[in-house]
Amino acid sequence: MQCLNRSLAALVLAIPLVAMSTDFDSVGERARALATQPYSPVPSRTPEVLRKLTYDQMRDIRFKPEQAAWRAEQLPFELMFFHLGKYQTEPVRLHEISPEGERPFTFNPKDFSYGANTLQPTTWGDIGHAGFRIHYPLNNPAYKDELVVFQGASYFRALSAGLHYGLSARGLAVDTAGGGPEEFPRFTDFWIERPKAGATAMTVLALLDSPRVSGVYRFEIEPGTTTRMTVKARLYLRDTPSNPIRTLGIAPLTSMFSFGENQPSRTDFRPEVHDSDGLMLASGEGEWLWRPLQNPRSPLVTSFTTRAPKGFGLMQRDRSFASYEDTEASYERRPSAWVTPLGDWGPGRVELVQLPTPDETHDNIVAYWVPATLPAPGQPLDIAWRVDWQGDAQQRPPQAWVAQTRVGHSFAPLAKNEQQYIVDFTGPVLPISGELKAVASANSNGRITESNVYRVDSTGAWRMALRVQTLNPAQPVELRAFLTAPSSTGPQTVSETWTYIQVAP
Repeated sequence: MQCLNRSLAALVLAIPLVAMSTDFDSVGERARALATQPYSPVPSRTPEVLRKLTYDQMRDIRFKPEQAAWRAEQLPFELMFFHLGKYQTEPVRLHEISPEGERPFTFNPKDFSYGANTLQPTTWGDIGHAGFRIHYPLNNPAYKDELVVFQGASYFRALSAGLHYGLSARGLAVDTAGGGPEEFPRFTDFWIERPKAGATAMTVLALLDSPRVSGVYRFEIEPGTTTRMTVKARLYLRDTPSNPIRTLGIAPLTSMFSFGENQPSRTDFRPEVHDSDGLMLASGEGEWLWRPLQNPRSPLVTSFTTRAPKGFGLMQRDRSFASYEDTEASYERRPSAWVTPLGDWGPGRVELVQLPTPDETHDNIVAYWVPATLPAPGQPLDIAWRVDWQGDAQQRPPQAWVAQTRVGHSFAPLAKNEQQYIVDFTGPVLPISGELKAVASANSNGRITESNVYRVDSTGAWRMALRVQTLNPAQPVELRAFLTAPSSTGPQTVSETWTYIQVAP
């Protein structure tokens, strides 16, 4: 039996390049054809012994760097593959595209070290891979760092120079909020273009499929101080009248917020623990908004309606080690992800989903764009965007922005059902002296009882102290505030809009 498997493996490795044209449109035609048929998941050939591995046993299976694709050719990018097992049991099909044609990246147990595991991988055949990662000399020309990972459903994440992994992105989010079960579309197939010598960018095609939607994606990946991913997608909805899609989330971002300056922990020695501390939105109407994230007691879904948004992102604004005091996690080096729509996305909403999490091991934050109208089944939805993975050099509003949000009182006690917010604004447009005012408002369940603005000499920030009384403590209060400065033509807005949801305790 082992001799037969070796023969089969040798035959697979000898598969010639197939002269065929694989591009965005041809994969898109496959997606269109899939959408006309009932959904059929990719069959899994993951052996039961791999499914039963423990977490530590799975970690003991490692790809051998010397087996990386394109290493022998000394190309600027390399590929390494993830092994199936435990949490990842559904295979993805991987292919290389080169000027000579297309060929599969088949599973080869010789590519992996199995550590202390007592396994017989030569008996499994071609079980496929769980995903792949792209390597590139991001920080040092002598070493190829891990740059991008595609693994699990339609998840992917990337790094810029000097950063550690943090939040992730997805190809698509389906019914993340709305009461019913969430659907997780999967990238079932990838076609990865072999880079040329001296290349500074990579191109990846992907086929997405799920019970109610299929599609094609093209990723143009440019590494650097800011790693930029330009994404083009074409989606087709299946005709599922008994189970229609309620929320189609475009360009979704997934992150973690456990606690922070606005919601400190009573027991953890670290001041803050999060991969992102806020949602930033540049609306189509010209307003910039900042919503600090929360770890709510129960699921919290909010949204911002706008036409033709200019961008949105989950940002890690706080970049100081002293804010986290974590020498292992290095949260100050986690990336922000800023999504820029390419073309007119039309009307819709940016939706923010915040879920309760007991600790930092669970992602609990999701943000995405929801178009106001969806195409009819079988009709394409063509849409494109950029994702910039940013470090210290981040997307900022053109004027001042929120540096921190704190909740609570000092020596002055609060009245019944009253809460105080301390919000610091910073930015080069803010004056050293003079007078700024806060324009603050609350929804019908809140009443602004006090609003003051003053400069903090030790930091140069301008601080807004806001007191709010809740009329019905069982209902949330929606807050908005921004700074203005006097001018000869009247008050001028000088900051983004701080917006906060005060939820029932």
